[in-house]
Amino acid sequence: MTSALQEALHRERAHHALCRAALAAMVDGAQEHVVTGEDVSASGADAEVLGYRLRSRAKEMRELPQGPLFFGRLDFTDDAGDHSGQSYHVGRLRISEHPAAPPLVVDWRAPVSRAFYQASARDPQGVAVRRRFGWAPGSRGDSADLTGMEDEHLAQGESRVSDIVTQEIERPRVGPMRDIAATIQPEQDDLVRGDLGVSVCVQGAPGTGKTAVGLHRAAYLLYTHPQRIRRGGLLILGPNRTFLTYISEVLPALGETGVRQSTLQEEIARHPVKGVDEERTAVVKHDARMAQVLRRALYARVSDGGPVDAVEVPDGSYRWRVDVGQLARIVADVRAEEPPYGVGRERVRSRVVRSVQMQAERRAGPQNSAWVQRVSRARAVKEYVDAVWPRVRPEEVVAELLSDERALASAAEGVLDADERKALLWPRPPRSWKSARWSAADLVLLDEAAGLIEHPEGYGHLVVDEAQDLSPMECRAIARRASFGSLTVLGDLAQGTTPWAARSWDTVLRHLGKPDAAVVPLTIGFRVPAAVVALANRLLARLDVEVPAGRSLRGDGELRFRETAVAEVPDAVVAAVRDALAREGSVGVVTADADTDRVAAALAAAGIAAAGPDQPAARVNLVPASLVKGLEYDHVVAVEPAAIAESEARGLHRLYVVLTRAVSRLEVVHGRPLPF
Repeated sequence: MTSALQEALHRERAHHALCRAALAAMVDGAQEHVVTGEDVSASGADAEVLGYRLRSRAKEMRELPQGPLFFGRLDFTDDAGDHSGQSYHVGRLRISEHPAAPPLVVDWRAPVSRAFYQASARDPQGVAVRRRFGWAPGSRGDSADLTGMEDEHLAQGESRVSDIVTQEIERPRVGPMRDIAATIQPEQDDLVRGDLGVSVCVQGAPGTGKTAVGLHRAAYLLYTHPQRIRRGGLLILGPNRTFLTYISEVLPALGETGVRQSTLQEEIARHPVKGVDEERTAVVKHDARMAQVLRRALYARVSDGGPVDAVEVPDGSYRWRVDVGQLARIVADVRAEEPPYGVGRERVRSRVVRSVQMQAERRAGPQNSAWVQRVSRARAVKEYVDAVWPRVRPEEVVAELLSDERALASAAEGVLDADERKALLWPRPPRSWKSARWSAADLVLLDEAAGLIEHPEGYGHLVVDEAQDLSPMECRAIARRASFGSLTVLGDLAQGTTPWAARSWDTVLRHLGKPDAAVVPLTIGFRVPAAVVALANRLLARLDVEVPAGRSLRGDGELRFRETAVAEVPDAVVAAVRDALAREGSVGVVTADADTDRVAAALAAAGIAAAGPDQPAARVNLVPASLVKGLEYDHVVAVEPAAIAESEARGLHRLYVVLTRAVSRLEVVHGRPLPF
């Protein structure tokens, strides 16, 4: 190490120590604001809101994860406009000695930081030097852990492949997913910094960082539009709890806490899942045509003709009368407006009341609000509304469809064929919907029916991961929650494994209510080694989707095949795991679901502790193939690919997922011929 580099490192370590002290003061200051905020002179409601915000801010500051406070620096040229001659350290959050003082570290999401990711020798964007810092692996932010740095003199046309970035990308992975703020690539940065009002779909090949892009986009939107996002809400939707556990630490590492992360099933869960559908039944329930069937079933409850007699409302010694013809017109007009069912019911009521009010005002002048309320609650009005537009629960609509063959036939006429209707009917209908054993697919139907009755509360922005596996009806459930917001849709059509998995993003986006959203491909991989990507691309040609093949910038990594007799596969898995444990990093053993217990027994007999997929910090994880999507391990042992491929209708897609979970090394253990 040269003396000049040593001196530069010394200065940067001193700056980091200054930043550490300033951050500690910021944390103390946030807590002090909570104390002083308790004594503010304000109304009770205002004081409560202020107190909540101050306490939340103090909590966020206290819970910031330990780690280096900056990862880069920008030195601007003397003719760079507002930033001429300035230098900025770039980190995961803004740090300053005082709110009004110049920042010691600028947030990676700040406009000035964009040049850190986008500037190049061809387009320096006013940057003279871009500096990247190298930190000791696992550093908790001690200034002494700053071990190196790289400078790119962009204004002089200098460009280089960063060893620091390469080492960070290739660093062994143990535990939950890490943020990529230090290594975001230009094409990823374009997606991260997209406008809040614009929905986007990312078709990402394995290892291209699509999930990280979605999470960093969420963090960026929270930074740039804090009031709009917090007012409208932000939701991260993942495919399962295992996946959400894996990504749970990314946003807190970026300084964003309290963001709701959920699965769609949790969002729409009106009842616990107690039933299980056969696949053919679930496929029909998830079909977009069920929306039309449910609408018909719901509005079949509305009476077209209405009662035979007019509505008469007593008012003291007088009786106001709304004739049958006018009542029929009211119902017809409301139906033509196609409001949510519950809104339509109230419109019928209000228009009947308005008709009575107009008669009363012609006779006796304006009526006050108490009079209007009394008429609205009149028995005749209530009975009429209940007769022509009855109150109904989503469970009643769905249960009737699944229990009553005649009701289903009427609602599904011309939409579903006889076999599809037969598949929908419960073999043993419950006595009432209250005792029904609802399946996961039933929850989707219930949400559709509930949305027809009353629109659910929405979000300002939703990040939807693994979207290729969503059914049309699941997409509609998300669309109802994004009707006034925007979406970041993430997925890979090649990794679609559900029976209703999408073959085209156009179809998915149409059902999501965002048909004009741009589909942006990410094909350059930073996680999966090139040898593994090449193997996966061989399988890609056999899948029934058209997506661009991925390519990897990782020239390292290892691909091995361990062939053995079928009966000896468990022992071969044990040997493969022992080989992996001799290296640094996490180990994921992935098997067909039916083989998991057999492999678990072999590992246990060999004294190898293997945790389930819900414990990402474990050294060895044994993962059924059905749960491995979205996860990653340094070393993957893929067990009997033929069994994985044969385990389900879209088994080759599942195998494609399995093969692309490896970050450093993939070993394929098999006793049967390989399906690729």
